[in-house]
Amino acid sequence: MTDSSRGPQHLTEKLGVEIDAELLGLALTHRSFAYENGGLPHNERLEFLGDSVLGLAVTTMLYTRHPDLEEGALAKRRASVVSTVALAEVARGIGLGGHIRLGRGEELTGGRDKDSILADAMEAVIGAAYLSAGSEAATAMVLRLIEPLLEDPERYGAAMDPKTALQEIAARQGLTPPIYVVTASGPDHERRFVATVSVGEHSATGEGTSKKTAEMAAALDLWRGLSERARA
Repeated sequence: MTDSSRGPQHLTEKLGVEIDAELLGLALTHRSFAYENGGLPHNERLEFLGDSVLGLAVTTMLYTRHPDLEEGALAKRRASVVSTVALAEVARGIGLGGHIRLGRGEELTGGRDKDSILADAMEAVIGAAYLSAGSEAATAMVLRLIEPLLEDPERYGAAMDPKTALQEIAARQGLTPPIYVVTASGPDHERRFVATVSVGEHSATGEGTSKKTAEMAAALDLWRGLSERARA
């Protein structure tokens, strides 16, 4: 179910940046919706732009905030923050999934909570913010959004290495080690992978363009579930 009843204004309040309504609508249009509605424009070009804006904002922040870190350590931290699983976490934090325009097939298969769709839409929104409000405002928005990941060492660690984080939380809770099962579909040039990870009676799935990405997405989802279970 979409969150469109609350309107784009609700989303821009969460983002803290005024974004042109047409650009925001484009950023929230997944290709599945575009194809089912006569080939409308979709968000992949904005995603391309947003990826660069995100990368520069995070790189600059890490460089200035951690003057003693070597290049390799900086690169590792940047990769964790701009990863699909981390961006999906950010998107969930602002309720982005409820605003995305999806085709019927993606709607029926839980597309609003797929890491890949959430991360792509998040990048597209960043691109839209850059075009609407400029570099400074878009950079400030990016840093606000990723700050919770950086401030919470446990969450940051999970986004950085979800498979290790899942293994550790399973051990702490006295559960069996994670077991992964991965399936692949689609032609070679457009392969999609779906991973299912199980820890005892608990399980989660993840999707990605590689076996590793799918496993990481599944691991983060199950880590999140086990963390909530521990806090309950």
